[in-house]
Amino acid sequence: MLALVIPSFIAGLLTFLAPCTLPMVPAYLTFIGGVSVKNFGDKKEERKVRAKVFINGIFFVLGFSAVFITLGLFAGTIGGFVAGGRLWFARIGGVLVILFGLTMFNIIKIPQLLSEKKFNINANNERRGTYGFSFLLGMIFGSGWTPCIGPVLGSILVIAGSSATAGSGALLLAVFSLGLAIPFLLIALGIGRSQKFIDRYADKLGFVTKIGGLLIIGLGILLLTDRMYFLVSYGYKLLEFIHYDRLINYL
Repeated sequence: MLALVIPSFIAGLLTFLAPCTLPMVPAYLTFIGGVSVKNFGDKKEERKVRAKVFINGIFFVLGFSAVFITLGLFAGTIGGFVAGGRLWFARIGGVLVILFGLTMFNIIKIPQLLSEKKFNINANNERRGTYGFSFLLGMIFGSGWTPCIGPVLGSILVIAGSSATAGSGALLLAVFSLGLAIPFLLIALGIGRSQKFIDRYADKLGFVTKIGGLLIIGLGILLLTDRMYFLVSYGYKLLEFIHYDRLINYL
């Protein structure tokens, strides 16, 4: 199941680049950092603000990673209970993953995936800018559900379940979180300048969703036809430089 590490990371990246995620990132960062646009007028002040936003961004990332990894543990554990019927579990999971991918093309609609869970947070909360509050907001972000995240996260959870071990499930969701976290923190480092870049490419983000849909459908087909060994073989070749075979002995 380590062959799915790379697709999980790519899925995290695509989730970050989704139309309902990337445009909101600067707003997330300024909110969790307890700062405003006015703080970017002075260069000396900007350094302090960026440092504060970045550190709070790390705690935000840790918050949503904790939620995603817990979900991965749960999915892998559930998969372990039905390990005896692994083939049928994989086939059913493959069908679900393909359906999730099709929702990203608006070919079909699954209300449970496209609905949103929202939490009302007081914008004037005096705890804004504290590490604990940023961690809590990260957990809320991970627990929420948006049309952009739903199909991809649902697919990764199904695949994590097919791994049939809690450890593998947690690993896949940890890598998914990493793919989402790295660009998030890069934007945090460039907060104040990144908004122009985001605005420039915001209208092209729908294309990213389509790429994500193709990736998800491809994984679903491999699961459905029990052809994951193609991905395993590719993973061995691609990750040979980090002694991939030795890593398997530890996981």
